[in-house]
Amino acid sequence: MSDVEGAESTQSPDQVQVEAFPGRAAVSVDLGRGAPFGWWPAVVVALVAFIDRVEFNLVAGALPAIQDHFGFGDTMAGAIPTAAAVAGVVLLLPAGRLADTGRRTSIIALVVLVWAVCSVLSGLATTFALFFITRIVLGAAGQLYNPPASSLLADYYPGQTRGKAYGLERAGYYMGLPVGVAVGGALAEAVGWRAVFFIVAVPGALVALLVLTVREPLRGLGDRIDQMRGTAAGETHAAPTLADRHSMMREARELLDIRALRGVIASLSLLYLGLGGLFYWLPTLLQRTEDLGYDAAAGLAGGVGGTGIVIGIILGSRIGDRGHGVRSAWRLRTALWFLLLGAVSLTGAVLLPGLPLRLTLVALACVGFAGAIPNLTAASADVVPASRRGLGFALLQFLMTLGGAAGPLLVGVVSDAVGSLPLALLALLPPLFLTLIVLRRTIGHYDQDAARAIRG
Repeated sequence: MSDVEGAESTQSPDQVQVEAFPGRAAVSVDLGRGAPFGWWPAVVVALVAFIDRVEFNLVAGALPAIQDHFGFGDTMAGAIPTAAAVAGVVLLLPAGRLADTGRRTSIIALVVLVWAVCSVLSGLATTFALFFITRIVLGAAGQLYNPPASSLLADYYPGQTRGKAYGLERAGYYMGLPVGVAVGGALAEAVGWRAVFFIVAVPGALVALLVLTVREPLRGLGDRIDQMRGTAAGETHAAPTLADRHSMMREARELLDIRALRGVIASLSLLYLGLGGLFYWLPTLLQRTEDLGYDAAAGLAGGVGGTGIVIGIILGSRIGDRGHGVRSAWRLRTALWFLLLGAVSLTGAVLLPGLPLRLTLVALACVGFAGAIPNLTAASADVVPASRRGLGFALLQFLMTLGGAAGPLLVGVVSDAVGSLPLALLALLPPLFLTLIVLRRTIGHYDQDAARAIRG
Protein backbone atom coordinates (compact mmCIF):
# COMPACT_ATOMS: atom_id res chain seq x y z
CA MET A 1 0.00 0.00 0.00
CA SER A 2 1.48 3.36 -0.98
CA ASP A 3 2.08 5.84 1.80
CA VAL A 4 3.29 8.60 -0.53
CA GLU A 5 0.25 9.18 -2.72
CA GLY A 6 -0.86 12.79 -2.63
CA ALA A 7 2.45 14.13 -1.33
CA GLU A 8 3.58 17.48 -2.68
CA SER A 9 6.23 17.29 -5.38
CA THR A 10 8.10 20.15 -3.75
CA GLN A 11 8.79 18.29 -0.51
CA SER A 12 12.18 16.99 -1.63
CA PRO A 13 14.52 17.44 -4.58
CA ASP A 14 14.22 13.68 -5.07
CA GLN A 15 10.43 13.79 -5.52
CA VAL A 16 9.20 12.62 -8.94
CA GLN A 17 5.84 11.68 -10.43
CA VAL A 18 5.60 7.99 -11.28
CA GLU A 19 2.84 5.86 -12.79
CA ALA A 20 2.77 3.10 -10.20
CA PHE A 21 -0.67 1.46 -10.17
CA PRO A 22 -2.84 0.33 -13.12
CA GLY A 23 -5.70 2.69 -13.90
CA ARG A 24 -4.59 5.31 -11.36
CA ALA A 25 -3.00 8.71 -11.66
CA ALA A 26 0.75 9.11 -11.19
CA VAL A 27 1.89 9.32 -7.58
CA SER A 28 4.69 11.33 -6.00
CA VAL A 29 7.69 9.17 -5.10
CA ASP A 30 10.77 10.15 -3.09
CA LEU A 31 13.74 8.56 -4.85
CA GLY A 32 15.82 9.08 -1.72
CA ARG A 33 13.76 6.54 0.24
CA GLY A 34 14.93 2.95 0.24
CA ALA A 35 11.31 1.71 0.11
CA PRO A 36 9.38 4.43 -1.79
CA PHE A 37 6.02 2.71 -1.20
CA GLY A 38 6.61 1.65 2.39
CA TRP A 39 7.05 -1.81 3.90
CA TRP A 40 3.42 -2.88 4.18
CA PRO A 41 3.45 -5.02 0.98
CA ALA A 42 6.54 -6.89 2.23
CA VAL A 43 4.99 -7.37 5.69
CA VAL A 44 1.80 -8.82 4.19
CA VAL A 45 3.74 -11.18 1.93
CA ALA A 46 5.81 -12.23 4.96
CA LEU A 47 2.60 -13.04 6.83
CA VAL A 48 1.43 -15.14 3.87
CA ALA A 49 4.70 -17.07 3.88
CA PHE A 50 4.50 -17.45 7.66
CA ILE A 51 0.99 -18.89 7.76
CA ASP A 52 1.79 -21.18 4.82
CA ARG A 53 4.70 -22.80 6.66
CA VAL A 54 2.87 -22.88 9.99
CA GLU A 55 0.00 -24.84 8.44
CA PHE A 56 2.32 -27.09 6.44
CA ASN A 57 4.57 -27.93 9.42
CA LEU A 58 1.89 -28.65 11.98
CA VAL A 59 2.28 -32.29 10.98
CA ALA A 60 5.96 -32.33 11.97
CA GLY A 61 5.19 -31.14 15.51
CA ALA A 62 2.21 -33.44 15.99
CA LEU A 63 3.76 -36.34 14.04
CA PRO A 64 4.23 -38.77 16.97
CA ALA A 65 0.58 -38.33 17.98
CA ILE A 66 -0.64 -38.72 14.39
CA GLN A 67 1.53 -41.82 13.91
CA ASP A 68 0.12 -43.31 17.12
CA HIS A 69 -3.46 -42.61 15.97
CA PHE A 70 -3.22 -43.96 12.42
CA GLY A 71 -0.34 -46.44 12.93
CA PHE A 72 2.11 -45.73 10.07
CA GLY A 73 5.91 -45.89 9.92
CA ASP A 74 8.66 -43.41 9.10
CA THR A 75 8.57 -44.03 5.35
CA MET A 76 4.91 -42.98 5.13
CA ALA A 77 5.60 -40.14 7.54
CA GLY A 78 8.28 -38.82 5.20
CA ALA A 79 5.99 -39.33 2.21
CA ILE A 80 3.40 -36.83 3.54
CA PRO A 81 5.37 -33.65 2.76
CA THR A 82 6.97 -35.25 -0.30
CA ALA A 83 3.66 -36.14 -1.96
CA ALA A 84 2.24 -32.72 -1.10
CA ALA A 85 5.21 -30.94 -2.63
CA VAL A 86 5.23 -33.07 -5.80
CA ALA A 87 1.53 -32.37 -6.30
CA GLY A 88 2.26 -28.67 -6.01
CA VAL A 89 4.96 -28.55 -8.67
CA VAL A 90 2.46 -29.71 -11.30
CA LEU A 91 0.68 -26.37 -10.87
CA LEU A 92 3.71 -24.12 -10.48
CA LEU A 93 4.47 -23.24 -14.10
CA PRO A 94 0.83 -22.34 -14.90
CA ALA A 95 0.80 -20.30 -11.67
CA GLY A 96 3.93 -18.47 -12.80
CA ARG A 97 2.39 -17.67 -16.18
CA LEU A 98 -0.75 -16.44 -14.41
CA ALA A 99 1.40 -14.26 -12.13
CA ASP A 100 2.80 -12.52 -15.23
CA THR A 101 -0.66 -11.79 -16.63
CA GLY A 102 -3.21 -11.75 -13.79
CA ARG A 103 -3.90 -9.68 -10.68
CA ARG A 104 -1.36 -11.03 -8.23
CA THR A 105 -2.96 -9.83 -5.00
CA SER A 106 -6.23 -11.63 -5.81
CA ILE A 107 -4.38 -14.84 -6.67
CA ILE A 108 -2.50 -14.78 -3.36
CA ALA A 109 -5.63 -14.08 -1.28
CA LEU A 110 -7.50 -16.98 -2.90
CA VAL A 111 -4.60 -19.37 -2.32
CA VAL A 112 -4.39 -18.47 1.40
CA LEU A 113 -8.11 -19.04 1.81
CA VAL A 114 -7.77 -22.52 0.26
CA TRP A 115 -5.03 -23.30 2.81
CA ALA A 116 -7.39 -22.49 5.67
CA VAL A 117 -10.10 -24.77 4.27
CA CYS A 118 -7.60 -27.63 3.78
CA SER A 119 -6.38 -27.22 7.34
CA VAL A 120 -9.92 -27.77 8.67
CA LEU A 121 -10.34 -30.82 6.42
CA SER A 122 -7.08 -32.28 7.81
CA GLY A 123 -8.53 -32.19 11.30
CA LEU A 124 -11.75 -33.86 10.12
CA ALA A 125 -10.01 -36.81 8.40
CA THR A 126 -11.21 -40.16 9.74
CA THR A 127 -8.64 -42.38 7.99
CA PHE A 128 -4.96 -42.00 7.11
CA ALA A 129 -5.86 -42.02 3.40
CA LEU A 130 -8.15 -39.01 3.83
CA PHE A 131 -5.57 -37.22 5.96
CA PHE A 132 -2.90 -37.92 3.35
CA ILE A 133 -5.09 -36.53 0.54
CA THR A 134 -5.91 -33.31 2.39
CA ARG A 135 -2.22 -32.71 3.07
CA ILE A 136 -1.48 -33.24 -0.62
CA VAL A 137 -4.10 -30.65 -1.59
CA LEU A 138 -2.79 -28.19 1.01
CA GLY A 139 0.78 -28.70 -0.13
CA ALA A 140 -0.20 -28.20 -3.77
CA ALA A 141 -2.01 -24.96 -2.98
CA GLY A 142 0.89 -23.87 -0.80
CA GLN A 143 3.24 -23.68 -3.77
CA LEU A 144 1.03 -21.28 -5.70
CA TYR A 145 1.55 -18.12 -3.66
CA ASN A 146 5.30 -17.85 -4.34
CA PRO A 147 5.42 -16.78 -8.03
CA PRO A 148 2.91 -13.91 -7.70
CA ALA A 149 4.22 -12.83 -4.28
CA SER A 150 7.87 -12.79 -5.35
CA SER A 151 7.02 -10.93 -8.56
CA LEU A 152 5.03 -8.40 -6.50
CA LEU A 153 7.98 -7.69 -4.19
CA ALA A 154 10.34 -7.14 -7.12
CA ASP A 155 7.98 -4.47 -8.46
CA TYR A 156 7.48 -2.71 -5.13
CA TYR A 157 11.17 -2.66 -4.09
CA PRO A 158 14.17 -1.39 -6.09
CA GLY A 159 17.47 -3.26 -6.11
CA GLN A 160 18.97 -1.56 -3.05
CA THR A 161 16.19 -2.78 -0.75
CA ARG A 162 15.13 -5.89 -2.64
CA GLY A 163 17.25 -8.11 -0.42
CA LYS A 164 15.54 -6.77 2.70
CA ALA A 165 12.10 -7.28 1.14
CA TYR A 166 12.89 -10.89 0.29
CA GLY A 167 14.51 -11.20 3.69
CA LEU A 168 11.20 -10.31 5.33
CA GLU A 169 9.40 -12.85 3.16
CA ARG A 170 11.96 -15.54 3.93
CA ALA A 171 11.84 -14.58 7.62
CA GLY A 172 8.11 -15.23 7.60
CA TYR A 173 8.65 -18.49 5.71
CA TYR A 174 11.35 -19.83 8.00
CA MET A 175 9.80 -18.57 11.21
CA GLY A 176 6.73 -20.52 10.15
CA LEU A 177 8.78 -23.75 10.13
CA PRO A 178 9.68 -23.80 13.84
CA VAL A 179 6.44 -22.11 14.91
CA GLY A 180 4.40 -24.71 13.04
CA VAL A 181 6.44 -27.49 14.62
CA ALA A 182 6.18 -25.98 18.12
CA VAL A 183 2.46 -25.17 17.85
CA GLY A 184 1.72 -28.59 16.43
CA GLY A 185 3.52 -30.33 19.27
CA ALA A 186 2.12 -28.16 22.06
CA LEU A 187 -1.49 -28.22 20.88
CA ALA A 188 -1.39 -31.94 20.11
CA GLU A 189 -0.30 -32.57 23.69
CA ALA A 190 -2.82 -30.13 25.20
CA VAL A 191 -6.00 -30.55 23.14
CA GLY A 192 -5.34 -33.39 20.68
CA TRP A 193 -3.90 -33.41 17.19
CA ARG A 194 -7.22 -32.74 15.41
CA ALA A 195 -7.77 -29.42 17.18
CA VAL A 196 -4.36 -28.26 15.95
CA PHE A 197 -5.66 -27.92 12.40
CA PHE A 198 -8.93 -26.24 13.39
CA ILE A 199 -7.23 -23.55 15.44
CA VAL A 200 -4.67 -22.54 12.83
CA ALA A 201 -7.32 -22.13 10.10
CA VAL A 202 -8.54 -18.91 11.76
CA PRO A 203 -5.38 -16.79 11.30
CA GLY A 204 -5.12 -18.20 7.77
CA ALA A 205 -8.49 -16.69 6.83
CA LEU A 206 -7.49 -13.36 8.41
CA VAL A 207 -4.26 -13.20 6.41
CA ALA A 208 -6.26 -13.78 3.20
CA LEU A 209 -8.20 -10.59 3.97
CA LEU A 210 -5.00 -8.62 4.67
CA VAL A 211 -3.65 -9.45 1.22
CA LEU A 212 -6.52 -7.52 -0.35
CA THR A 213 -5.26 -4.29 1.31
CA VAL A 214 -2.17 -4.30 -0.95
CA ARG A 215 -2.46 -2.49 -4.29
CA GLU A 216 -1.42 -4.18 -7.49
CA PRO A 217 1.68 -2.32 -8.84
CA LEU A 218 2.68 -1.93 -12.47
CA ARG A 219 5.18 -4.55 -13.61
CA GLY A 220 8.76 -3.37 -13.66
CA LEU A 221 8.08 -0.51 -11.23
CA GLY A 222 11.09 -1.26 -9.01
CA ASP A 223 13.41 -1.40 -12.03
CA ARG A 224 12.12 1.97 -13.33
CA ILE A 225 12.85 3.55 -9.96
CA ASP A 226 16.39 2.16 -10.11
CA GLN A 227 16.81 3.74 -13.54
CA MET A 228 15.54 7.11 -12.27
CA ARG A 229 18.11 6.92 -9.50
CA GLY A 230 20.84 6.16 -12.00
CA THR A 231 21.68 2.83 -10.35
CA ALA A 232 20.74 0.71 -13.36
CA ALA A 233 21.61 1.06 -16.99
CA GLY A 234 19.51 0.53 -20.08
CA GLU A 235 16.03 1.34 -21.28
CA THR A 236 12.75 0.33 -19.74
CA HIS A 237 10.89 -2.18 -21.86
CA ALA A 238 7.16 -2.66 -21.68
CA ALA A 239 5.87 -6.03 -20.60
CA PRO A 240 4.97 -8.22 -23.58
CA THR A 241 1.31 -8.52 -24.42
CA LEU A 242 -0.45 -11.85 -24.53
CA ALA A 243 -0.10 -11.82 -28.32
CA ASP A 244 3.67 -11.36 -28.00
CA ARG A 245 4.18 -14.22 -25.59
CA HIS A 246 5.51 -17.60 -26.65
CA SER A 247 4.35 -20.90 -25.25
CA MET A 248 4.86 -21.38 -21.54
CA MET A 249 7.41 -24.16 -22.00
CA ARG A 250 9.37 -22.16 -24.55
CA GLU A 251 9.53 -19.20 -22.17
CA ALA A 252 10.64 -21.53 -19.39
CA ARG A 253 13.47 -22.89 -21.56
CA GLU A 254 14.52 -19.35 -22.46
CA LEU A 255 14.69 -18.42 -18.78
CA LEU A 256 16.83 -21.46 -18.03
CA ASP A 257 19.30 -20.18 -20.62
CA ILE A 258 20.19 -17.50 -18.04
CA ARG A 259 23.29 -19.04 -16.47
CA ALA A 260 23.09 -17.17 -13.16
CA LEU A 261 19.45 -18.20 -12.75
CA ARG A 262 20.33 -21.85 -13.40
CA GLY A 263 23.03 -21.69 -10.76
CA VAL A 264 20.78 -20.05 -8.16
CA ILE A 265 18.00 -22.56 -8.82
CA ALA A 266 20.40 -25.50 -8.51
CA SER A 267 21.87 -24.08 -5.30
CA LEU A 268 18.51 -23.49 -3.67
CA SER A 269 17.18 -26.90 -4.77
CA LEU A 270 20.08 -28.70 -3.09
CA LEU A 271 19.84 -26.47 -0.03
CA TYR A 272 16.12 -27.10 0.36
CA LEU A 273 16.67 -30.85 0.20
CA GLY A 274 18.81 -30.59 3.31
CA LEU A 275 16.57 -28.08 5.06
CA GLY A 276 13.38 -30.02 4.30
CA GLY A 277 14.76 -33.18 5.84
CA LEU A 278 16.23 -31.40 8.85
CA PHE A 279 13.20 -29.36 9.92
CA TYR A 280 10.72 -32.16 9.35
CA TRP A 281 12.61 -34.74 11.40
CA LEU A 282 14.33 -32.54 14.03
CA PRO A 283 11.57 -32.81 16.70
CA THR A 284 11.41 -36.60 16.27
CA LEU A 285 15.22 -36.77 16.45
CA LEU A 286 15.23 -34.90 19.77
CA GLN A 287 12.42 -37.08 21.10
CA ARG A 288 14.21 -40.32 20.23
CA THR A 289 17.79 -39.34 21.16
CA GLU A 290 17.30 -36.99 24.11
CA ASP A 291 14.36 -38.72 25.88
CA LEU A 292 12.01 -35.75 25.44
CA GLY A 293 8.24 -35.66 25.06
CA TYR A 294 7.08 -34.58 21.61
CA ASP A 295 5.72 -31.29 22.94
CA ALA A 296 9.07 -30.44 24.56
CA ALA A 297 11.00 -31.63 21.50
CA ALA A 298 8.85 -29.54 19.17
CA GLY A 299 9.15 -26.50 21.44
CA LEU A 300 12.95 -26.73 21.60
CA ALA A 301 13.25 -27.25 17.85
CA GLY A 302 10.99 -24.28 17.22
CA GLY A 303 12.68 -21.96 19.69
CA VAL A 304 16.22 -22.72 18.63
CA GLY A 305 15.40 -22.70 14.92
CA GLY A 306 13.43 -19.47 15.19
CA THR A 307 16.23 -17.66 17.01
CA GLY A 308 18.77 -18.68 14.41
CA ILE A 309 16.46 -17.70 11.57
CA VAL A 310 15.84 -14.19 12.91
CA ILE A 311 19.55 -13.55 13.39
CA GLY A 312 20.41 -14.95 9.96
CA ILE A 313 17.73 -12.96 8.13
CA ILE A 314 18.81 -9.68 9.73
CA LEU A 315 22.51 -10.23 9.06
CA GLY A 316 22.12 -11.70 5.59
CA SER A 317 19.72 -9.12 4.16
CA ARG A 318 21.66 -6.16 5.57
CA ILE A 319 25.03 -7.38 4.37
CA GLY A 320 23.65 -8.36 0.97
CA ASP A 321 21.88 -5.06 0.34
CA ARG A 322 24.79 -2.97 1.61
CA GLY A 323 27.19 -4.19 -1.07
CA HIS A 324 24.67 -4.63 -3.89
CA GLY A 325 25.64 -2.58 -6.94
CA VAL A 326 28.97 -1.69 -5.34
CA ARG A 327 30.83 -5.01 -5.35
CA SER A 328 30.70 -7.63 -8.06
CA ALA A 329 28.11 -10.39 -7.49
CA TRP A 330 27.91 -9.33 -3.86
CA ARG A 331 24.63 -11.11 -3.11
CA LEU A 332 26.04 -14.46 -4.26
CA ARG A 333 29.33 -13.99 -2.42
CA THR A 334 27.43 -13.18 0.77
CA ALA A 335 25.23 -16.25 0.30
CA LEU A 336 28.29 -18.45 -0.20
CA TRP A 337 29.82 -17.58 3.18
CA PHE A 338 26.52 -17.99 5.01
CA LEU A 339 25.97 -21.37 3.36
CA LEU A 340 29.41 -22.52 4.46
CA LEU A 341 28.52 -21.64 8.06
CA GLY A 342 25.23 -23.53 7.76
CA ALA A 343 26.69 -26.67 6.21
CA VAL A 344 29.53 -27.00 8.73
CA SER A 345 27.21 -26.35 11.70
CA LEU A 346 24.62 -28.85 10.52
CA THR A 347 27.34 -31.48 10.12
CA GLY A 348 28.26 -31.01 13.76
CA ALA A 349 24.61 -31.07 14.86
CA VAL A 350 24.08 -34.45 13.22
CA LEU A 351 27.36 -36.06 14.28
CA LEU A 352 27.97 -34.71 17.80
CA PRO A 353 25.85 -35.95 20.74
CA GLY A 354 24.53 -33.94 23.67
CA LEU A 355 21.44 -31.74 23.78
CA PRO A 356 23.10 -28.33 24.51
CA LEU A 357 25.78 -28.77 21.83
CA ARG A 358 23.32 -30.13 19.29
CA LEU A 359 20.89 -27.24 19.80
CA THR A 360 23.69 -24.66 19.57
CA LEU A 361 24.86 -26.09 16.28
CA VAL A 362 21.31 -26.24 14.93
CA ALA A 363 20.92 -22.54 15.77
CA LEU A 364 24.16 -21.70 13.94
CA ALA A 365 23.04 -23.76 10.96
CA CYS A 366 19.80 -21.79 10.85
CA VAL A 367 21.76 -18.52 10.96
CA GLY A 368 23.78 -19.65 7.96
CA PHE A 369 20.89 -20.92 5.86
CA ALA A 370 18.61 -17.98 6.72
CA GLY A 371 21.35 -15.51 5.84
CA ALA A 372 21.94 -17.12 2.44
CA ILE A 373 18.40 -17.61 1.22
CA PRO A 374 17.19 -13.96 0.92
CA ASN A 375 20.36 -13.10 -1.00
CA LEU A 376 19.82 -15.99 -3.41
CA THR A 377 16.14 -15.09 -3.83
CA ALA A 378 16.95 -11.43 -4.54
CA ALA A 379 19.68 -12.50 -6.98
CA SER A 380 17.15 -14.57 -8.93
CA ALA A 381 14.96 -11.46 -9.26
CA ASP A 382 17.97 -9.40 -10.38
CA VAL A 383 18.78 -11.63 -13.35
CA VAL A 384 15.23 -12.10 -14.72
CA PRO A 385 13.43 -9.38 -16.77
CA ALA A 386 10.47 -7.82 -14.94
CA SER A 387 7.97 -9.05 -17.53
CA ARG A 388 8.91 -12.69 -16.85
CA ARG A 389 9.54 -12.73 -13.12
CA GLY A 390 6.35 -14.61 -12.31
CA LEU A 391 7.40 -17.52 -14.51
CA GLY A 392 11.00 -17.16 -13.32
CA PHE A 393 9.97 -17.55 -9.70
CA ALA A 394 7.71 -20.45 -10.67
CA LEU A 395 10.72 -22.24 -12.15
CA LEU A 396 12.70 -21.47 -9.02
CA GLN A 397 9.93 -22.73 -6.75
CA PHE A 398 9.33 -25.75 -9.00
CA LEU A 399 12.86 -27.10 -8.65
CA MET A 400 13.30 -25.95 -5.04
CA THR A 401 10.14 -27.82 -4.14
CA LEU A 402 11.34 -31.00 -5.80
CA GLY A 403 14.56 -30.70 -3.83
CA GLY A 404 12.77 -29.97 -0.57
CA ALA A 405 10.31 -32.80 -1.18
CA ALA A 406 13.10 -35.35 -1.43
CA GLY A 407 14.57 -34.54 1.99
CA PRO A 408 11.86 -35.85 4.36
CA LEU A 409 11.25 -38.97 2.26
CA LEU A 410 14.97 -39.71 1.92
CA VAL A 411 15.47 -39.57 5.68
CA GLY A 412 12.36 -41.67 6.34
CA VAL A 413 13.37 -44.42 3.91
CA VAL A 414 16.95 -44.57 5.21
CA SER A 415 15.73 -44.53 8.81
CA ASP A 416 13.48 -47.54 8.25
CA ALA A 417 16.30 -49.31 6.36
CA VAL A 418 19.10 -48.81 8.92
CA GLY A 419 16.97 -48.50 12.05
CA SER A 420 18.56 -45.21 13.13
CA LEU A 421 17.22 -41.70 12.56
CA PRO A 422 20.56 -39.97 13.41
CA LEU A 423 22.36 -42.11 10.81
CA ALA A 424 19.62 -41.38 8.28
CA LEU A 425 20.15 -37.62 8.70
CA LEU A 426 23.72 -38.03 7.43
CA ALA A 427 22.22 -38.46 3.96
CA LEU A 428 21.39 -34.73 3.97
CA LEU A 429 25.00 -33.54 4.21
CA PRO A 430 26.40 -34.24 0.69
CA PRO A 431 23.75 -32.07 -1.07
CA LEU A 432 24.54 -29.14 1.24
CA PHE A 433 28.25 -29.21 0.44
CA LEU A 434 27.51 -29.64 -3.26
CA THR A 435 25.52 -26.39 -3.01
CA LEU A 436 28.75 -24.53 -2.19
CA ILE A 437 30.43 -25.82 -5.35
CA VAL A 438 27.49 -24.90 -7.59
CA LEU A 439 27.19 -21.40 -6.13
CA ARG A 440 30.91 -20.72 -6.45
CA ARG A 441 30.70 -21.49 -10.17
CA THR A 442 27.66 -19.22 -10.57
CA ILE A 443 29.28 -16.04 -9.23
CA GLY A 444 31.09 -15.24 -12.49
CA HIS A 445 27.83 -15.03 -14.47
CA TYR A 446 25.77 -12.78 -12.17
CA ASP A 447 26.80 -9.25 -13.22
CA GLN A 448 26.38 -9.84 -16.95
CA ASP A 449 23.02 -11.55 -16.55
CA ALA A 450 21.73 -8.83 -14.18
CA ALA A 451 22.66 -6.09 -16.68
CA ARG A 452 20.91 -8.00 -19.48
CA ALA A 453 17.74 -8.34 -17.36
CA ILE A 454 17.54 -4.55 -16.88
CA ARG A 455 17.67 -4.07 -20.64
CA GLY A 456 14.71 -6.44 -20.94
